[in-house]
Amino acid sequence: MMHWKASCAIGATILLLGAGASISDNAANGRAALRDSYLRPAEIPFPHSNPYTEDKSRLGRMLFFDPILSGSQVRSCASCHNPALSWGDGHTRAIGERQIPLPLRSPTLLNVAWVPKLGWDGHFRDLEAVAFGPITAANNMNLPEKVLIERLSAISGYREAFDKAFGPGLISKRHVELALATYERTIVSGDAPFDRWIKGDETAIDSAAKRGFDLFNGKANCASCHSGWAFTDSSFHDIGTAKNDDLGRGRLFPTSQKLRYAFKTPTLRDVARRAPYMHDGSIPTLEAVIDLYNRGGITRPSRAEEIHPLDLSKQEKDDLIAFLHTLNGTQQAVSVSALPR
Repeated sequence: MMHWKASCAIGATILLLGAGASISDNAANGRAALRDSYLRPAEIPFPHSNPYTEDKSRLGRMLFFDPILSGSQVRSCASCHNPALSWGDGHTRAIGERQIPLPLRSPTLLNVAWVPKLGWDGHFRDLEAVAFGPITAANNMNLPEKVLIERLSAISGYREAFDKAFGPGLISKRHVELALATYERTIVSGDAPFDRWIKGDETAIDSAAKRGFDLFNGKANCASCHSGWAFTDSSFHDIGTAKNDDLGRGRLFPTSQKLRYAFKTPTLRDVARRAPYMHDGSIPTLEAVIDLYNRGGITRPSRAEEIHPLDLSKQEKDDLIAFLHTLNGTQQAVSVSALPR
């Protein structure tokens, strides 16, 4: 296992309330009881089938940022998953080699190691299975597998890097998948004001954000889907943005009424930096996202049970926004290794 951050175990202190306890006392104690569920894990969960090694991660990083993985040798994985943009691209829809918007928005790779099913509709079984989808797709990176292997094999630096990571032998599709997945699992959101607050620093976030946390876990019902330290249940829900043939997970399960228009719950880490929102980039701001949830989505059989009108006041909406801003982590420098051609 690779240890990326030691997490301090902080027990929630539950105070016994006297008869004269105030509403604010109750709110503070409620927050304390929730804190353990938001503590960061101590380790990245690398699978037994693809354990972490430094050589494999280093190779994966070189591949991730190298435009040799695209047909025109102009685009790389980082074109859609830019570390400066919280590992997204800031576009409404992903843009491929032909500069034509793709059907879906580029998801962030933050904390992807903890996501059990990948893709907005969950059709990738694991991170290793994702790599060659965008690489070989004609409208995305547009590079046949055979050509990629030939390109990599022609570069002595890559041959040496693959030998270090996997032992002497031919460069293969599977080795590319394993290296990219290993590097991508190291992409973890930075420490945020929220993290410092749940560890006990009461000055890390302001009173509006603390009220927003109460709403997030209470009246606004956000935590029913955006749960845990990564703020996602990694499940699929119809929240009212998809329509017509934009079926999401329902395309994989055509007989399921509940999965029609259902898409992956995204992480909320760095969420204030990652506009626009939703699987199709159709919601431009966090304020508009909260308005959507406040209205209760669209009344239809597939609507998630968690979605219903919330009757939030302007102050409550502002408090939720203040809380969401506390999830912006410290941005981390990313080193990129270039190989001579």
